[in-house]
Amino acid sequence: MLIDRRVLSATLLAGAAASLVAPARAVAASTPPKARNVVLAHGLFADGSCWSEVIARLQGAGLNATAVQNPLTTLPDAVAAAERVLARQDGPTVLVGHSFSGMIVTEAGLHPNVSALVYVAARAPDAGEDYTALAKTFPTPPATAGIVFDGDEGRLGEAAFLHDFAGDLPAARARVLYAVQQPFNRALLTGRTTQAAWRSKPSFYAVSTEDRTINPDLERFMAKRMGARTVEVKASHLSMISHPVEITNLILEAAGEQA
Repeated sequence: MLIDRRVLSATLLAGAAASLVAPARAVAASTPPKARNVVLAHGLFADGSCWSEVIARLQGAGLNATAVQNPLTTLPDAVAAAERVLARQDGPTVLVGHSFSGMIVTEAGLHPNVSALVYVAARAPDAGEDYTALAKTFPTPPATAGIVFDGDEGRLGEAAFLHDFAGDLPAARARVLYAVQQPFNRALLTGRTTQAAWRSKPSFYAVSTEDRTINPDLERFMAKRMGARTVEVKASHLSMISHPVEITNLILEAAGEQA
């Protein structure tokens, strides 16, 4: 009888633990409320103009789209910039992040105006997680070797930018993007999120299958962990430029619109 009670106790504890985890995953995969606003955040080696192709399509679908100019200084600065834009929205808002700005989405996504989260080949850490340590559990992508620093200011070298960051774009277009890339401060890379919005907000993820900046298997791992609605796009890291239709359709789905 004692053994039966222990088995029963273990079963009850396992059930209780599952009940704590299940709601977050259920919410992440749930249907988001209808939204008319979209806020888009850019990552490293870029600026807000990288969303131009997507913004034009969102506007054509009748949505209000705003690109955040990420200061690329520290994570708190970047989150604050996004939160200021989120505060100006007049209702439910889809928060979208590319690459590094998945950190912003994860942290700022708990803002009350945010109705859903979209990650585009983006970092998606858990609360307090060391993203760098997580990334090291997967093969290092080629672009990492192309990062160069001038003191505390970092940027991506031209060869790595053209081949590993924007590899599926026409060379002339990629060179224009290279010319306008914004340098980032080394301190930005040390930031950690203090909360994980994807545990309580409907979440969507676009994996870039040809990504040479973030390992595609790492992207798949993060998307699966958050229980996100996931699509795979045969694209470089810059899928929102090379495949804007697919990325726009995912954002429209997150906004409760028919793509």
